[in-house]
Formats: sequence, structure tokens, C-alpha cells
Amino acid sequence: MDRRSSFLRVSRLLTKLLVAAGLVVVLAMGTPVDYWWAKALRGEGYYPEGEVLIVLGGSQFSDGTMGWNSYLRSEYAVRSFAAGGFRTVVVAGGPASLPIAAPMADWMRCHGVPAEDIRIEIASHSTRENALNIRDVLKGMAGPKVLLTSDYHMFRARRVFAKLGINVLPLPIPDGLKRTSSWISRWAVFCELWRETVKIGYYWMRGWI
Repeated sequence: MDRRSSFLRVSRLLTKLLVAAGLVVVLAMGTPVDYWWAKALRGEGYYPEGEVLIVLGGSQFSDGTMGWNSYLRSEYAVRSFAAGGFRTVVVAGGPASLPIAAPMADWMRCHGVPAEDIRIEIASHSTRENALNIRDVLKGMAGPKVLLTSDYHMFRARRVFAKLGINVLPLPIPDGLKRTSSWISRWAVFCELWRETVKIGYYWMRGWI
């Protein structure tokens, strides 16, 4: 009797967990929650013009090539440089042994950004380290600084820079928002938004934002 009762309790628990997981999947893929969430993290500011364009590195494959969000940031950086009157592009992202900033800078050079106008920072492992290391790179650079990163990353990135006394204007690119238009991509976006929200909480607890 005890064994049967234990089996029933475990079965009910598993059923509840499966139902809850199913509801989460339906929420993520069948409703606009991803769009609302990404839009909230993006914020309302959008500044396509300035003197210095700061581009933050993103995902990376094991061989050092760009992941999706790194490619997208690089592509939009090229467009912004051509249209926004920028004089310098600062690309940030390590680790130093296989820095994501290197292929991103190569992409920009191949698509029209002059090599002499690109600066790279390759020592950082996180958004906070991006800001810390870029602070030294920006010394002596006059004019408005514009921060380009994925829409869902802008909330945390902008506040990290502000906390360190670096005045930047936001230029969020449509990364998560672009992918929410396809229901097949929404689950991946949902998971990415959760990870970013957890990181926001961690940064807040550490006093970094």
C-alpha cells in the first residue's frame, strides 16, 4: 500500500510538472510575451548618430567564428557607421585567446569600415569587463558615444556603463524582436530572455547596475 501510494504521488507530481512545462512552451511560442519582454529590455531610446560607436561582442562558436548575435551586431554596426557619421568604432569582447572582437572587426572591415577607424578590446569576459576596459580605450575620444548591442541586452549594458561613469547613448538592434516574428524561433528567444533577466538580477545584487 505504501509503495502504491508513493507511486501515485510521484505520478501526480510528474503530471503537474509536465503540464506546467507545456503551459510555459505554449506561453513562449503561442503568445507575444517574447515580444513584450524584449521590447521592455530594449527601452525607448534610439540614437543612430554620434562620433564613437561602441559595439559589444556576443555569442561565439568553439572555432572562434561569430554566433548569431555577434554577426547581427556587426552587420548593424556597418550600417550605422555608413549612415550615422561615426568616426571611430570600438569593438569589445574576449577572451584574449580567442576574442570575438577580432572576427567582428574583420567583418566590419570587409564591409566598408576603414581599418584605421576600428579599435578592438579583447580582454573582457563579460558586459561589466567590456565597460571597464572600454573606459580606458575611450580616453581622449571626443564627441557623443553610442552603444550598440542586442535589444534585450541594452537594459543591463547601458546601466553597467552608467554605473562606471561612462556616458553612452543607446542604439539597440532588433535581435530578439526580429526573431519573435517566427514562432519556431520564439522558444530560443524565451530562453535567452530568461538568461538575460537572471544576469540582470545578479548584476543588481552585485551593485554593478
